[in-house]
Amino acid sequence: MTGLARRFRNLPIRARLSMLVAAAVAFAVAAVSVTCWFIVQGKLYEQLESDLQKQQRGPVVFDILSHALADCSPTPQDTNSFRTNYGQAVTTSGKVCLLTGSTGAVEVTQGDKDIIKSGDTNTLYFRNGTDGAGNAVRVMTQVFPTDTGSYVGLIAAVPLKSTQDTLKDLALILLLVSGIGVVGAGAAGLAVARAGLRPVDELTEAVEHVARTEDLSIRIPVEEESDDEIARLSRSFNSMTTSLASSRELQRQLIADAGHELRTPLTSLRTNIELLTRSEETGRPIPPADRRALLSSVKAQMTELASLIGDLQELSRAEGQRGERVQVVALQDTIEAALRRARLRGPELKITADVRPWFVRAEPSALERAIVNILDNAVKFSPEGGTIDVVLDHGVLTVRDHGPGIPADELPHVFDRFWRSPSARALPGSGLGLSIVARTVQQAGGEVTLAHASGGGTVATVRLPGASTPPPETA
Repeated sequence: MTGLARRFRNLPIRARLSMLVAAAVAFAVAAVSVTCWFIVQGKLYEQLESDLQKQQRGPVVFDILSHALADCSPTPQDTNSFRTNYGQAVTTSGKVCLLTGSTGAVEVTQGDKDIIKSGDTNTLYFRNGTDGAGNAVRVMTQVFPTDTGSYVGLIAAVPLKSTQDTLKDLALILLLVSGIGVVGAGAAGLAVARAGLRPVDELTEAVEHVARTEDLSIRIPVEEESDDEIARLSRSFNSMTTSLASSRELQRQLIADAGHELRTPLTSLRTNIELLTRSEETGRPIPPADRRALLSSVKAQMTELASLIGDLQELSRAEGQRGERVQVVALQDTIEAALRRARLRGPELKITADVRPWFVRAEPSALERAIVNILDNAVKFSPEGGTIDVVLDHGVLTVRDHGPGIPADELPHVFDRFWRSPSARALPGSGLGLSIVARTVQQAGGEVTLAHASGGGTVATVRLPGASTPPPETA
């Protein structure tokens, strides 16, 4: 059985569905056919028994039996009052006398003798039996009392040949109909399986096409009003390929933008290093001031490269890896840590802070990096001696600077990767800072916006869901 089950599981789905449908129909047809056959058999036997009962007529039959048992010879009343194919009288001692008109004797069984001896005159007993020649008959046994206090049995019977022939013909017809039904059910099951699995075939072909060509533009047609499992699977596949195509396009764009951004510092580094190398090779020393400027430029370009590579690594981190490090974070502590770094980078600026307790669920290092990026932008664009105002109130963090602000037509692009304002091209940076901010805040379930501040400058607003008190497990 295990081997058969394994082979069945290895069959194609169409074959399995067809076989299951055919088996279900075969079981149903077999049950109906057998039930029908037994019902017809019962009805035919009831008709035979009814015919046998009509042939016996109470007292007249008893008189016939009495005369028959007296000399085991026919009497004048026999032929007119009792007509049957088989008729015989049987005493309690087992004596058998044929009645007039009987075409033969019916084999008397021990059961018949026991019934006659029992003296049950109120019940008719029916059974299948055989005559002396071995032909099948339907037998009825009825018990009558005698004047001497004993009992005599009337055994009447009719042939079963026509009934059995009818039942055989019926069985053959039912068998043929059942066979045709099973074959038809198997064919119908195969057709239904083919029609039902056609979307699965299309999905399989699409998956194989994607695996073979890496073409993510393929789509599986789905009826809009359909909402069955196949339609949902097709929609999921289309959604998956769309997401993969979008992800691939973003990856290509990221690589192209990263290559473009890396080219500038690498070119500057190569030029400066070549000047220093040529000076050493030719023996013509560079003036000390110029040499210091070159080394300072090399150091600045290396710092910019390191920052750009760090930003790229941050953007390329998998979502699942980030989710594993999410925990309850005291946002006010993270802001204080970021403020200390911002004050070191802009010692000439005045940074004011009004920070109230707020606890959020986020990755601590990523959240601190995002806040540092926001403060770095404020420091970068603030005039010397300017002020930066930082406020955290009920989960809303605002960072307002008093710099030149951002033109209205550039605001929609500030969170795009590698996007930099034309006015800020000369300033250090990779154009990834605000993109990292947007991604980190969104992963924490919040939102971030940049807008013009009244009186000049820019205000960055970060809204993060959380609570003013830590959860019980972290308190």
